[in-house]
Amino acid sequence: MDDLKFGKRNKRGDWAPDRSVETAPLFAFPPQLTAVLKWLPHYFLPWNLVFAISALAYWAWIIPPVETMQTLSLGWIAWLYAVNTVAVLLFYGAFELHLYVLKRQENRFKYNGKFPAEQKNSAFLFQRQNLDNMLRTFLSGVVIWTAVEVGMLLAYANGYAPWLGFAENPWTLALVALVVPMIHEFHFFCIHRLIHTPFLYKWVHSVHHNSVNPSPWSSLSMHPVEHLLYFGTAFYHLLLPSNPIIMLYQLHYAGFGAIPGHVGFDKVEIGKDGLVDSHAYAHYLHHKYFEVNYGDALIPLDKWFGTWHDGSPEGEAQMQERYRRRKEKLAARKARLEVEGAAE
Repeated sequence: MDDLKFGKRNKRGDWAPDRSVETAPLFAFPPQLTAVLKWLPHYFLPWNLVFAISALAYWAWIIPPVETMQTLSLGWIAWLYAVNTVAVLLFYGAFELHLYVLKRQENRFKYNGKFPAEQKNSAFLFQRQNLDNMLRTFLSGVVIWTAVEVGMLLAYANGYAPWLGFAENPWTLALVALVVPMIHEFHFFCIHRLIHTPFLYKWVHSVHHNSVNPSPWSSLSMHPVEHLLYFGTAFYHLLLPSNPIIMLYQLHYAGFGAIPGHVGFDKVEIGKDGLVDSHAYAHYLHHKYFEVNYGDALIPLDKWFGTWHDGSPEGEAQMQERYRRRKEKLAARKARLEVEGAAE
């Protein structure tokens, strides 16, 4: 597959797509019905459908009976942690094996031409990005994921969360299921802006941003506080008229859905001619520039708040202009404080 038909590569070997990133047309004004209809399949395929199916599979084969979940016990909690661990190992590991271990598509469509395993970095435990990322994923990420899952299932089993049946409330639950990605986007943008404040960035979010060149295991490589905030997206279902299957879909959208944004490749080659879009470029730009693209372009929150970067030269110029204005503002503030200090 010739990736230069879709983008360009610089002298360092970094690849970038020819097309700039576009936000979803859902919130365009005036409404663009044709654009929405063309975009709609991408809302479901492939990732959202995968996460919805995984939630259904969990409910059918993994989640214990309601009577069991009415009380906390080590047995069913350990069972859920074990299943989540194996699921993450298989799902994340499949991308890691295909793209980073076997390197079946070499560096075609890879944003950063280098592979994390090629370099040691003192920012990581044992100076190894993959080992550091994996330890944080399993020892913190999957633990907190499971804790949130257990807490929500306990709430449903004891009547503390509104549990609607599909037979009695098909349209209400269909609507809630439909907006699961939007709930995630809104929640992610809000907590992401929060943990980019100086104190929380230094002590919490910097752990995730150590992975400037993200790979699959970077997806859930976070500080425990960030894990709790991130998986807290499930708590919306304590208030929404929902169902535990949809709550699991919300959790899986967060847990398994972290992969596409961190896979490090724009497209994953399937077979000889098949390509699956990762839709990762917007979030890759966040890892590259830190202060852009706090969301994932489903809801144009970054456009509304002036932090959007679409990967185009115009987007780069707008980002540099924001940096310049902020630098001037900080310099002016420093000068004012110095004048006030001298006057005293």
